[in-house]
Amino acid sequence: NPMTVVAAAEVIASFNSHDDMHVLEVQWGVAGRYSASSKSGRIAGLANIAIEEDVQVYSEEGMISLSRAMVETAIRAPVVKRDGPSWQKLVAGLRFDGFEIVETRTQIEAAYPWEDPKTETSIALVRMLPNDVPGLDFREAESEIMQLLERHGFTTSKGHLRQALSAFNRGEWSSANGELRNFYESYLNEIADELGYSGTQNSKAKRDFLGSGVTPPFLLAEYNEWDSQKTQYVQALMNRMHPHGGHPGLSEEQDATFRLQISLITARLFVRRFDQREFGVAAGR
Repeated sequence: NPMTVVAAAEVIASFNSHDDMHVLEVQWGVAGRYSASSKSGRIAGLANIAIEEDVQVYSEEGMISLSRAMVETAIRAPVVKRDGPSWQKLVAGLRFDGFEIVETRTQIEAAYPWEDPKTETSIALVRMLPNDVPGLDFREAESEIMQLLERHGFTTSKGHLRQALSAFNRGEWSSANGELRNFYESYLNEIADELGYSGTQNSKAKRDFLGSGVTPPFLLAEYNEWDSQKTQYVQALMNRMHPHGGHPGLSEEQDATFRLQISLITARLFVRRFDQREFGVAAGR
């Protein structure tokens, strides 16, 4: 996505001189395509070509898209450069694109008995989920959900989703988690209101209404989405979105990624279902 590409350009600029960046531009066949005397200008020019055209370029991996070549170059940044807003944006953007940066350490035996073994470190992009399974493109999911929320006037949930995505992209995991909880709760509330709920403004009561108070039920008992117990999916996910205590560091980052992914997949299922119920056809199909 554009944020990932721009972040990759920023990271590349952080550990390359103007001359080094010119060499990359020549290798990628984009030298002279834009006029820039500053690093920020080069970042903007390079990112713009990748976003608008994404031409095929030569790389160590063969012929690949310019955006991929930029990402592959950026993730090999020196350790001292893997910090700060640009690196955080790159990591967050790649996760939203379905990729993880994986670092592998391999011990190499010493050539002579008196030498110590050496450790070789390699970095690669790894898909977090299979790329051939329908419905796992999170950028596509986010776009479709935004369209459906706009279509039905679900302004509250749309606002929470935008804030969650913005916080996630900034690497603010706790804020993203909080907005995702609000998003999950609010779009179910808005669906209940649209389907005729008229009780108290209690979110649990509205979820119960979606399971048994409307005909036909919106939440399906046969799929274990709803029943009178807390073992059903909708309430279980609500509980999962409200854990007790945080886990700082990498675990917090991984948990925020999981919450974003499952929130988008679940929202697409339910908001599509509501759209089909209202209009007889699900958007995006």
